[in-house]
Amino acid sequence: MMRILTNYITGLAVSGMLLFSGCADKLEVEPPHSISDKQIAELLASGDEAKIRIVMGGMANGMPLLFNNVGATGAGVADMYYSNQGLDVNRSIEGNDIILGDQEGLNVLSGSIEYQLGDFIGSANAKNFAYWKYGWFCITTANQMLNYLPDETVASNNFLKECKARGLFARAYGYSYLMENYQNAFLQGGKDKLGLPLYDRFQPTQENKPRSSAVETYAFIKNDLNRALALFKEAGIGYTTDLTDIDLAVVNFLLARVSIWTGDWATAISACNEILAKYPTLLSQAQYGGKNIGTAAAPEIRPETNGFLNNAQNPEVILGFPLGAANPYFLAYMNPFGRGNGGLERAYKRIDNRLYEKIAPNDFRKDAFSLEPIGNYAYPPNNTVSFIPSYTNLKFAATHGLNSNNKIDVGASTAYYMRTSEVLLMKAEAEAMSPATEAAAKATLDRLLAARTRTGMTPLTTATYPAMQGLTTLQMVQLQTRIELWGEGGREFYNNKRWNIPVDRTSSANHVTKSTLPVANMTLKIPEDEILYNPLAVQN
Repeated sequence: MMRILTNYITGLAVSGMLLFSGCADKLEVEPPHSISDKQIAELLASGDEAKIRIVMGGMANGMPLLFNNVGATGAGVADMYYSNQGLDVNRSIEGNDIILGDQEGLNVLSGSIEYQLGDFIGSANAKNFAYWKYGWFCITTANQMLNYLPDETVASNNFLKECKARGLFARAYGYSYLMENYQNAFLQGGKDKLGLPLYDRFQPTQENKPRSSAVETYAFIKNDLNRALALFKEAGIGYTTDLTDIDLAVVNFLLARVSIWTGDWATAISACNEILAKYPTLLSQAQYGGKNIGTAAAPEIRPETNGFLNNAQNPEVILGFPLGAANPYFLAYMNPFGRGNGGLERAYKRIDNRLYEKIAPNDFRKDAFSLEPIGNYAYPPNNTVSFIPSYTNLKFAATHGLNSNNKIDVGASTAYYMRTSEVLLMKAEAEAMSPATEAAAKATLDRLLAARTRTGMTPLTTATYPAMQGLTTLQMVQLQTRIELWGEGGREFYNNKRWNIPVDRTSSANHVTKSTLPVANMTLKIPEDEILYNPLAVQN
């Protein structure tokens, strides 16, 4: 643990220099390039509000960037493990619903080992270590700032309350991320197992700690989130219009997710209701995925109208980043018309036919995938021609960059990490877990289904959706979650782990690799680096 911590001492007072103007305007960043811990402590004690805002604003504005990160894992820029977006895509292709490429044996494709369900959990595997490093980077970065913000220093200062709330959220996020990867799902036996070492402050010479229990770890996470909510409210920070902010909606989103993982259904429902009251609008048919305004032979799919690539067209975005600040890696991996591995390099992301066939004909989400082959496409910049196969996703498709008429700019887009539809689905799942709220779960699903019905058609419901007949309410939620969140945030992998659903592609007609993966093999081993440098560490 301490090796990870000491490897990522980056000097948060400098991080504000890297931030975008939206947060900079709000928290008045741009700290000096060099300032010591002692100087920061003295500055905070001085009560000089202007200087406090400069230095602490720089640190606090670094917190949202943890969720749009590159470099924390130590991987090279060309590696899919370089960004947290890449980490999520790797998780997405370790499931049932996404196919990588269209030819068996193409081991040169980025993500081929992950898709083939090779070893990604071994303690000596770099593919494992990247997730460990990213999670601890979030925790350490948060603790570096929280060191300066004990309650007696924060006192009644609303600006410092906001800063501390951001740090508490970031730390909770890091711990939650690690728990999702490095322990069995809480409700699938993980409750009685070990969690993580709990560090509530940063010290370069801090002694190693043993792993706490999973129960203690999740209590720590929830405490951070509840404290963050309280501090935001005390500071007068509610639901901001800046999508890059950590605000009440962002904290409630993670609180709902953690509550779903731990079976705290009432808290999950309450947190979701808080968000839905502020984010009630869902994506329209016109905004859902790429639409070809060209021809079959010469497709033209503009990102400007695609809510998944342009936050201005997505009323659901709770946390996201604008063009220029948004990392481009996710789209490079997912866009079949792009210059990255998801397009030109032929690592197309396609939908399993079994899931595609479960999408109702009157559900416009079926249009987010091309049942027929798209065919030959000439990629910029050299007009290299490749054949785009059937079942390829159009959900994240674009032939151009955002706000550009030049195909060479393909890949330029905004980014989002949390959105309303997932909130609806988390709420429905929590409601489905109790007979007293099962009818409410169906009503929540009906709200999503009505919004996903083709224009002019009778609204779909849980009672009329063809593939949902005979399913339990929870199974209905699971199916709609797979459809709605296809390709997003590695959600299928983590949900499979949570729901105790193994990967089994043997009955798929179009999966390139007919692999299987038991749920037991979805929990990563503690990296050997941690075992070596922390004598108190215990292996899973």
